[in-house]
Amino acid sequence: MTPDNAPSSAPFGAFAPNAAQAAVIRLTQGSRLKRGAFRPWMSRLVNLMRGGPVDVQYQGASFRFYHQGSATERGALFNPDYNLDELDFLRQHTPAGGVFVDVGANVGTFALVMARQVGSAGKVVAIEPHPMTFGRLSFNHAASKATQVRLVQAAAGDSDGELMIESGGGNLGATHVVTGTASTDAIKVPSLRLTRILDEAGIANVDSLKIDVEGFEDRVLIGFFRDAPQSLWPRAVVIEHLSQNEWRDDCIADMVARGFAIARKTRSNTFLSRISGSAAKAR
Repeated sequence: MTPDNAPSSAPFGAFAPNAAQAAVIRLTQGSRLKRGAFRPWMSRLVNLMRGGPVDVQYQGASFRFYHQGSATERGALFNPDYNLDELDFLRQHTPAGGVFVDVGANVGTFALVMARQVGSAGKVVAIEPHPMTFGRLSFNHAASKATQVRLVQAAAGDSDGELMIESGGGNLGATHVVTGTASTDAIKVPSLRLTRILDEAGIANVDSLKIDVEGFEDRVLIGFFRDAPQSLWPRAVVIEHLSQNEWRDDCIADMVARGFAIARKTRSNTFLSRISGSAAKAR
């Protein structure tokens, strides 16, 4: 861990962008420099102006972004449209007072934004296994005062027990479950079935679900849809498909066979919605 990524418990606002940082962030957000290829450069420039994280608002929630070591945090800092298509789709299917589940919550850029959508009468379950990332999620959760969000420090999996996870390429957002030989930075974390997580959270129905677990999506979802009552099946799902070559089984095809329809695809994600009356198609 570099000093720029060392966790800080200073109150939110202690790392508000200084004037120079704010100018660079505004310039980047309004230009083509917000694209992924430019973000590491802009991150280094902001860091030169003052090392460490920055405290900002993103989509109405409060975040301390450690942008130097996380592509997710860089994206949300520099691109005001980051994940906006996905968020709009999820919001479309999630009413006030509804329930949103975030599998692979990272630092909360979906969970804490969707907390505003469901409101104080709704519920959000945010699942994140990595201790460092979970610490950042917890800080952002407190800073956003999102009391309707339940945080779960575990990996969602196909069974209850333990899994090894590791980060790759210096990007904490690319943390994944080890399925082959573990690297030296691999750590052991609890693993829980999604049905158990929802049961312990007192969730009886789900409006929408987002899952991004770096190639482990099939292990989470296929067992969930096999075992969970249909009352627990979400009405809308956003699933990252960038690592689908690592799936043992095609969980998107499994969902389609169970009565979901593919609404659209982006470079990174597939959007699915549950067809009305899909119980007839369930296997």
